[in-house]
Amino acid sequence: MTKVQLPSSDEIRKLYQAGEASVVIAFEQMVLVIGKLEQRVQSLEDQLAKNSNNSSKPPSSDGLGKGKTQSLRQASGRAVGGQSGHEGHTLQAVAEPDERQFHAVKCCQGCQSGLDDVAISHYERRQVFDLPAVRLAVTEHCAEIKQCPHCGQLNKASFPAEVSQPVQYGPRIQAQMVYFNQYHHLPIERTGEILADLYGQGVSAATIVAASERVAPSVEPVVEAIRAALVSTAAPVHVDETGARVAEKLHWIHVACTTSLTYLCLSTRRGGQAHGEINILPRRTATVVHDDYQAYFVYGSLRHATCNAHHLRELLFIHERYQQPWADELATLLVQIKHAVERTQQTGLARLTPEQLVDFEQSYLALLDRGDADNPPATERAHARGKLKQSPARNLLNRLRKHRFALLAFMFDFNVPFDNNQAERDLRMVKLKQKVAGCFRTSAGATLFCTIRSYIATARKHGISILQALVDAFLGSPFRPPTLPE
Repeated sequence: MTKVQLPSSDEIRKLYQAGEASVVIAFEQMVLVIGKLEQRVQSLEDQLAKNSNNSSKPPSSDGLGKGKTQSLRQASGRAVGGQSGHEGHTLQAVAEPDERQFHAVKCCQGCQSGLDDVAISHYERRQVFDLPAVRLAVTEHCAEIKQCPHCGQLNKASFPAEVSQPVQYGPRIQAQMVYFNQYHHLPIERTGEILADLYGQGVSAATIVAASERVAPSVEPVVEAIRAALVSTAAPVHVDETGARVAEKLHWIHVACTTSLTYLCLSTRRGGQAHGEINILPRRTATVVHDDYQAYFVYGSLRHATCNAHHLRELLFIHERYQQPWADELATLLVQIKHAVERTQQTGLARLTPEQLVDFEQSYLALLDRGDADNPPATERAHARGKLKQSPARNLLNRLRKHRFALLAFMFDFNVPFDNNQAERDLRMVKLKQKVAGCFRTSAGATLFCTIRSYIATARKHGISILQALVDAFLGSPFRPPTLPE
């Protein structure tokens, strides 16, 4: 912003001497400048006031000085810890242990008499669960070679399909390389250290990378089937995206998911071009849950549902910064509708009553009207070109009114969730990967991560052991969700 040039004392005197009209003109100019500065100060203060509790900023951006944020979740009223009737998971003794060790009583603890010849009355038993000493088992495959006595042809037996090199690692140890590096996000060097500590076998960084590259072709058909299923499934599909540094440039990792499927994809773009490359949204006609990013609303064939967790945070910000009661009351109304939906579901009904729907919608619109009265649209442009700059409250009100059917979709259809937390949960591991690694060095590596992560995240949603799912993939029989067409 251009620095304001304040008039000197001599210039002020000259204006005064020039008469009333000159003073009024100068004063009006100063008022205009002060108004612009007030808007700028307000904007900067709004930025400083935003945190993970009242905006979409991540908790990691709050810093140490922000203090503990208040969760938007309501107290459940239940006691802390395991609930009544909860099935425990205490370690239980087994009837047939793998090994028994007997400890003899040599002498009486009272009179010190020898007890070697005294019969055993009974045992007190204690069991220790532990791992045996583990090392890699080396299996040598020997293919017979025979010479035909009739024609002299040398004949060699075939090796198993997975045995392709003179010396190689097997599917289980390779699955663990991918498991530690891609699922638990351990750096390649630390993955090698863990394998060396566990099994006494050092593994090079190139070998760990090669393991991921080797399993990817096996799981790619499953991941493509997941992408195709997300086009046609009747279940609501959650979509979102997050920025990622790839080869020192900003890229975007997009997610499309349900409670049973996950699909991740890397793109250099965030909006419509990326959606076209992924080709889920352009072909889908059922419900899609997303935030208020405008690029999603261009698809008119979709049934849109927006994330109310975002709206609650934005309403909290407006209430805190601008002291506007309508924002707090609207947030309360949204939570009330959510609770009404949950209570109705518990009774086995599939819809709210017509009276409830009318009452909630009228209350919603009435609060928007109050918000409009407190935040009239701007009429003067800050610059000669461009749109009129509206206040944060005005912008939020415009979205809440324009997309109210998407915002209240959860109220009309109980299959639609209140928020987009499913997509955010699936993207959370992407952010964790970036925190550990810092960035992806190549787009090929980022694409590889998205492919493998789509597979293992889907397997986890189906209760499948991730390690076993990776072993099966190395053996050529990757896990395939039963709902996917063959």
